[in-house]
Amino acid sequence: MGSILASHQHLLAYIKQLLSSGASLLVIIVIFAPLEHFFSVRKDKFFYKGWPVNFGWYVVNALTPILLLGPPSALIAWAAHAALPVAVTNTAAALPLWARMCAAMVVGEIGFYWGHRWSHQIPLLWRFHAVHHSAEHLNYLVNTRAHPVDMVFTRLCGLVLLYATGLASPVGPHPTLIPAIVLFVGSMWSFFIHANIRWRLGPFEEVLSSPAFHHWHHTREDHKDHNYASMLPFMDRVFGTFYLPKAWPAEYGTSTYMPASVTGQLIEPFGPAPRAAPQAQAETSSPA
Repeated sequence: MGSILASHQHLLAYIKQLLSSGASLLVIIVIFAPLEHFFSVRKDKFFYKGWPVNFGWYVVNALTPILLLGPPSALIAWAAHAALPVAVTNTAAALPLWARMCAAMVVGEIGFYWGHRWSHQIPLLWRFHAVHHSAEHLNYLVNTRAHPVDMVFTRLCGLVLLYATGLASPVGPHPTLIPAIVLFVGSMWSFFIHANIRWRLGPFEEVLSSPAFHHWHHTREDHKDHNYASMLPFMDRVFGTFYLPKAWPAEYGTSTYMPASVTGQLIEPFGPAPRAAPQAQAETSSPA
């Protein structure tokens, strides 16, 4: 009887999460669809080529990160809490909430930056991250085109630093508040920088990432190893990967082969070594 009740509770939790994700998607569409229509970098239809795949990934990632991210996050939180000196945790806990939040955004961004950069530089991680770069049309929903393994790895890189510095702690009145806010703000900003919106932030582009900043990261080959920061471009300034000309990229995508379906993209990284996409193979074999 208890197992049946527990299974019903899990089912209700999934249904609640799906409903919440559906409501969130509706809000995101209401915000970004008009902006992309009136301020687009490139004009396109509402149901553009590739939107079913992006939508499919949104559904997948509405549930899987919760299952995959929860256990390792809890383990990291308690391990860091046990290992940190009391002086460190007390110092962080004594900060006003706004100061902890500001510090957490910067510290978390350092972890996210390196998690993202490693996903490009380490072949095994690139297998999963290539799913995200397979999009040849950039818009706000590309933000959710990400393999769960890739998404969880990058988020853990940021969460590790939050717990290692004591800015986030598994104890206290609101143990998940800081990580939740950092992930939420980062996720919402990521919808913006992937959007098909031609807005530039002028001198503030050195402070906050813009669509132009991140669009250059999604170019097929030439500058994909630049602009790893999700919110704070000065990370790329510090680590030598900043690139932001006045123009916009000519094309997006990756030369790594990736199936067209969500199911195929979910399975592909677990297969043999990544292959070049047919277009890239043709370009490679054709005479200069």
